[in-house]
Amino acid sequence: MICDFCSEREATVHLTEIIQDETRELHLCEPCAREKGVKVEQPFGLADLMTGLTDLGSTLEASGIAPPTACPQCGMRFEDFKRSGRLGCGACYEALQRPLELLLRQIHGASRHVGKAPAATSPAARREAELEGLKQRLKQAVKQEAFEEAASLRDRIVQLGAPDKPTRSPRGTRRRSP
Repeated sequence: MICDFCSEREATVHLTEIIQDETRELHLCEPCAREKGVKVEQPFGLADLMTGLTDLGSTLEASGIAPPTACPQCGMRFEDFKRSGRLGCGACYEALQRPLELLLRQIHGASRHVGKAPAATSPAARREAELEGLKQRLKQAVKQEAFEEAASLRDRIVQLGAPDKPTRSPRGTRRRSP
């Protein structure tokens, strides 16, 4: 596939933008992607996965987490996953959740994939990303009992216009904040 921007080089970066039910795909070569502000990272390879799987056994032992015996639906064990690098079925994600999360955190630094985004995103997308980051920081602050920081983060979330809890109207009836 040829780059949509320069029409000269092979497209190696593929972006999908979804705005209000409208999907747009953009295929760029690496130089054009960098020029557009897309952070081009090295792809995650099988070698990274295998290295993480090798190291995971000691991580599980150190954390005191014993991997579950097997998936209740297909019988896949974590040891089988470590050998093959593949899960047996959709239920494996839940059955092997704890060791898989540890593996992903060890390899990626997080267990949630956020993907790539162009540097020049819409203000609404930037606001949503900031809100999501603030909410994660708020959860961590509460977990660590850093209540002053948590209050500050909560106020910032409310300021950005994303309250999560219903508030009371002046007459005492419950309503959702806008």
